[in-house]
Amino acid sequence: MAMLLTGDCPMKRMVVILVLGTLAWAAMQSAPSSSPTSPNEAPAEFDGQTNGIVDQATHEADQAKFDEVEDIPDGLGPIYNAQSCRECHQNPVSGGLSQITELRVGHRNSAGKFVNSSVPIADGTAVITGRTLINDRAICPNASFPNIQLQERVPDREKIRTLRTSLNLLGDGFIEAVPDETFKNLAADQCRKSHGKICGKAISVPVLEASGTYRIGRFGWKDQHASLLSFAGDAYLNEMGITNRLMPTEVTTLCDTVPDPENTPEADGLADIDHFARFMRATKAPPRDAQLADTANAKKGSVLFNKIGCAVCHVRTLETAPAGTPINGGTFTVPDALGGKQFHPFSDFLLHDVGTGDGIVIPVEEHFGRAYREMQSTFNITANRMRTPPLWGARTRSRLMHDGQSLTFEDAILRHRGEAEGARKKFGHLSEAEKKQLITFLKSL
Repeated sequence: MAMLLTGDCPMKRMVVILVLGTLAWAAMQSAPSSSPTSPNEAPAEFDGQTNGIVDQATHEADQAKFDEVEDIPDGLGPIYNAQSCRECHQNPVSGGLSQITELRVGHRNSAGKFVNSSVPIADGTAVITGRTLINDRAICPNASFPNIQLQERVPDREKIRTLRTSLNLLGDGFIEAVPDETFKNLAADQCRKSHGKICGKAISVPVLEASGTYRIGRFGWKDQHASLLSFAGDAYLNEMGITNRLMPTEVTTLCDTVPDPENTPEADGLADIDHFARFMRATKAPPRDAQLADTANAKKGSVLFNKIGCAVCHVRTLETAPAGTPINGGTFTVPDALGGKQFHPFSDFLLHDVGTGDGIVIPVEEHFGRAYREMQSTFNITANRMRTPPLWGARTRSRLMHDGQSLTFEDAILRHRGEAEGARKKFGHLSEAEKKQLITFLKSL
């Protein structure tokens, strides 16, 4: 199936956004299409409590799986980044973000096209291909090779190298429940109203648990997943080395002592990835700092956020599909706790070129499995585009942007180019007092 692109207007970099001149226009951009009936607010709190999709005891049992430290008998390794989901997603509660980064690499061929990395391990006995992720840990339980020999080391030819920070997972159930049409409409509206200067891309990606099904991507820095179960299966293999029913093939067969798939259903019929997905779906959204949000500076900053055009891509409010709506190829039905809910992620979840793209194209085999290899070239447009990072919970992060290289909100804003050039320039024209107001607003998120 060909990848679906929406909002595919001509990209013009370094052009001032001329049509964002009024607060009213920007405010219109900040609101998604919504039904005539006002939906209920999604619960938002850092309290570790269920959002209502399951009872609290079930949620805590799912969190225990999410927090569990894996070991060799569980299938850990042989190359991996972490021993639990919580290790990379824990601030301020399980499922939150962290400052942990991972390394991704690749190179361009003579035609200028991105090529996934090839990384020899074990003195060249095996070569890891089809990926961009470099795992920073290794373990060989049958001692075929010393761990140090099994460790991935980036060859000199892999000139494209970038870090990516761990993502917040709290509130992801609401994101999963947003209809595809919402993202398509946002992309089309942006491109039309900006006369082609801001054209977010909505890409269609496989739903691994429903073969032949595709949805608009929304999870990961490249929007590589639309389903939280697919996201969980991908991470279990690539971050911890544990094969599962969605990703049953080891990255390398060296030092593999546990039959594949290593993660299988238990007595309740659920495998670990099912618990991970249900845990994420049941988390509450990140809340705002209510006290700071109520200050005069934060309120004025909120107005400026719209006025200079930030809200065009950092969309304030989205709405989920009604309860009872089947999604992910019919494998999941939006429950009452997620259906018809309004939430405030400050993101359009589209891919944009804002001048900070890392050059990495979605590695199809890594994220979807070998069966999807033929789709690789269809994702070339993702090379220099990144997902608009949701700003909810941003106050809990001290390192900003996809690579964690910005240490202040102001620096992050000033790094914006390309589609965001107009907003960056307008920020530069603000008075120092206005800049402080805008930053105060961001710190309230």
